[in-house]
Amino acid sequence: MFRLALQLVGHRITSMVAVACAVLGGAALLTVTGVLAESGLRSHLPAGRLAGASVVVAADQEFHPPGDLPLALPERRRLPARLVGELAGLPGVRATVGDLAFPAALLDAHGRVVVAKDPRVAGHGWSSTRLLAGAPRIEGRAPTGSGEIAVDRATAAAAGVGPGDEVRVVVNARPARAYRVSAVVEAPDAGVYFADKSAAGLCGCSGRVDLVGVLADPGAEARVAAEVRKELAGSGLRTVTGAGRGDTTAPGAGASRSLLVLLAGSLSGIVVLITGFVMASALAVAIGGQRRDLALMRAVGASPKQIRRLAAAQSTVVAAVAVVPGVGLGYLLAGQFRRLLADRGVVPPELPLTYSPLPALAAILLLLLAVQVSARCSAWRTSRMPATEAVAESRSEPREPSRARTRAGLVVMAGALAMSALPLFSRTVLAATATSIAGIVGAIGLALAGPALVRGVGGAAARAARHGGSAPTWLATANLRAYALRNAGIVSTLAMAVVFVLTYTFTQTTVLAATAHDTGAGTLAQLRLSAPGLGGLPADTRAAVRKTPGVRAAAPAGTTTVVWEYEQFGDKVAESGAATILTPDAAGVIDLDVRDGGLDRLTGATVAVSSEVARSRSATVGRTVRLVLGDGTRVAAKVVAVYGRGLGFGTVVLSHDLAAGHTTTALDQSLLIRTDGTAGARERLTALVADRPGLALAPAEPPSTGGLKDAPPEVWINLATIVVLLVYLLLSIANKLVAATAQRRVELGALRLNGTTPRQIRAMMRREAAVTAATALTTAVLLSAVPLALLGQGFLGRPWPAGPLWLLPALALTVTATAFLTVELPTRQALRTPPADAIRAQ
Repeated sequence: MFRLALQLVGHRITSMVAVACAVLGGAALLTVTGVLAESGLRSHLPAGRLAGASVVVAADQEFHPPGDLPLALPERRRLPARLVGELAGLPGVRATVGDLAFPAALLDAHGRVVVAKDPRVAGHGWSSTRLLAGAPRIEGRAPTGSGEIAVDRATAAAAGVGPGDEVRVVVNARPARAYRVSAVVEAPDAGVYFADKSAAGLCGCSGRVDLVGVLADPGAEARVAAEVRKELAGSGLRTVTGAGRGDTTAPGAGASRSLLVLLAGSLSGIVVLITGFVMASALAVAIGGQRRDLALMRAVGASPKQIRRLAAAQSTVVAAVAVVPGVGLGYLLAGQFRRLLADRGVVPPELPLTYSPLPALAAILLLLLAVQVSARCSAWRTSRMPATEAVAESRSEPREPSRARTRAGLVVMAGALAMSALPLFSRTVLAATATSIAGIVGAIGLALAGPALVRGVGGAAARAARHGGSAPTWLATANLRAYALRNAGIVSTLAMAVVFVLTYTFTQTTVLAATAHDTGAGTLAQLRLSAPGLGGLPADTRAAVRKTPGVRAAAPAGTTTVVWEYEQFGDKVAESGAATILTPDAAGVIDLDVRDGGLDRLTGATVAVSSEVARSRSATVGRTVRLVLGDGTRVAAKVVAVYGRGLGFGTVVLSHDLAAGHTTTALDQSLLIRTDGTAGARERLTALVADRPGLALAPAEPPSTGGLKDAPPEVWINLATIVVLLVYLLLSIANKLVAATAQRRVELGALRLNGTTPRQIRAMMRREAAVTAATALTTAVLLSAVPLALLGQGFLGRPWPAGPLWLLPALALTVTATAFLTVELPTRQALRTPPADAIRAQ
């Protein structure tokens, strides 16, 4: 069987190239998805300033819902300081260090803030230097008093200071004061070191530490780790060794890894759908071209099972050859995709990918299984027919398309239409994704009902060509009608590419436009005051701003993460999302379109929720909801307001009181300011900012250019994914069209022997390509129009989406050029062969 399969592959090499390209591209895409998923589960940040610790004890920065993946908690969860002493007494422990991290920033000689990697956690106690790898090079001595500091070499160079110099430092947003530099330390991303007693007072952590570093005696690391785990059993704290130590330095690292898992999960569905669709259609063309060979084998005694095994075997041979370079390409693309994520700030640049054979094995197994199933299904009809009928039908197609297949396609398209109505009832990002999925499902329905559609189009064109049509036109329409199954595969694949790009792109741009409208209409403030280099706003900033003449209102605003546990269809569900932090006076600077209750009630343990959440989770005004804050603290909060602009401001708003003490720093992130609109008010605020180092004044809503420059990182990631998948689709379509055209050598040879000129044949093929492209574009636009209209109505209040007007003409040009080129070139190649030789070769 294997030898015969190899002979068949050699005999039909052109069609098998299309299968190989489909498998290669599918293997690359699946491998990329697998690498992202595995990296989200197994990759770790470099240990950095904790590289010298044998064991690191930290709080669990993840929420673990039952039966689901953990959810990241990005706010620092601290530990009792007593653990430092308790762990120091364990066998094999040489020393323990309670590490503190708090906002600190140096000012250079010009009063400018020296940029730190993360100013929120740049300050530490001197004892933390014991956690550095090896014996760090220290130039100078340890700080001993409240007026001395040590800095890492990069910060010292940026500030232009050395041991013995005096420098001003802003600590925890307190007024800047002078410190003497006692030492410069060779340490990665360390920041500023204070004397331990001073650090404890400046941090304001009240008997708590960020983490505990444990130093073990030489050779006792494993035993110490076991002892620490035993000591902390049941406490919920994590005992981390090896590569995982780096994650404890930054609580947000878990959020980055979780994002990789979510990204891989969102990509996997569409990648599997498109890969399966492309491979199935390529195999249908390849095995369709071998119907005569398979029918003759049936005539000489091959059983139906043997025919299907042969079709599967030759397809598996081709897939096995293509899948290996596809996997290799996937690993290369995964690295490029990580660079895109890092450039857009989605993941830390230091977070590496995890490369292992697992994604490759998963891609290989999935693709080989898909190839086996698709090949056997493609050969099913020929293998089940009586031998004489199979031979008779090997040069033609069934007279009538399968009614069951047509009905199934119509049912699938109806299901896609029903799915696309979701944005009318839910104005959320999750509901918007139904639009793009509905488009893909509709294209699959078109593939099932395509033969009937193409036969109908061909029949209508043939009737129109009877009166005054040329010979090439009549031949083209007759071919479309007679070979509806073959042409339907081409039409549906072209339509899939157009539907995919239209629905996915316009979904992104429509949600982006709706979000921008919500934030623009809801932001009453003209200015936003922040302190990006200080880690947070100084405590007296709000009062100073409010006293400034021309200021009508000023209120702090920040963001954090909450996990909401609720019941859905009888099951407990946990959902993580961004939450806004506001004070009761926020109504002066933000209009959330409050529909019930009021923001003035945002005091104590209270929240406001969006109308979508209020409806779907029964969280109306007066109800109590249970949340998990960003540091893992469980709270019960009363709903005091329901608002309509959830798309722009998030689904949950926490009161400032509720969030206090549950963020990495206790400082306000920004201050929204509404003025009287005069230039004088802006000038006075600018003067205020100039007198306070580290403050930055900017528009509350940056001016929009109306294009993708304003798009958040996730939109760019989605668009990059669309481009990659479109290239894969177009290459697969091109290979499929080339293979389908090359298989018509006998047909073209017969036409030439009957007197048709090469020029007429080329004209016939061009007309076929034109009708195919027009049918694909028309059906694609119709399949996309309804979901996009419903999306626009639900999100923008109008029956059309937001997005670039040039996209549809560009797609039409691309599809038409692809259809013409991939038909024209193989046709010219086939016409170079004498017609008798072409027929004899079959």
